[in-house]
Amino acid sequence: MIVIDREKYKMSVFETQKEVHVQVHGFIKEDMVAGYIADLETTVATVIPRNYVFVVDATYQSPVPSRVTAELGPTIMLYATLGFKDLYIINPKSKIAYVQVRNALENVDFPGTVFNTIEELRASLEY
Repeated sequence: MIVIDREKYKMSVFETQKEVHVQVHGFIKEDMVAGYIADLETTVATVIPRNYVFVVDATYQSPVPSRVTAELGPTIMLYATLGFKDLYIINPKSKIAYVQVRNALENVDFPGTVFNTIEELRASLEY
């Protein structure tokens, strides 16, 4: 069920699978960050995070401007503070965005797992 549906992102809760998904479209501009964080907090508040996995689906994420790339790692690490059982990231299809995410993850101690497609994630999860 989609909880939040905005132009640049969607946030969904799948109670049966015990998953919370954030799907990013394009990239979130600076003036949208406060709303994004507020929507994220609202979505997380609908579940008990330790009982759910968190999926960041960046499949359709666009490359971020070079001045923003340094903040990508800390932004991704924000997800690790939410208390979810597991954390998964789906890599962007865009080669440039893929490299940006990969480089960002190399600079932080990311506690989750990265997949290239949502299908790879599905194949790894047991229901």
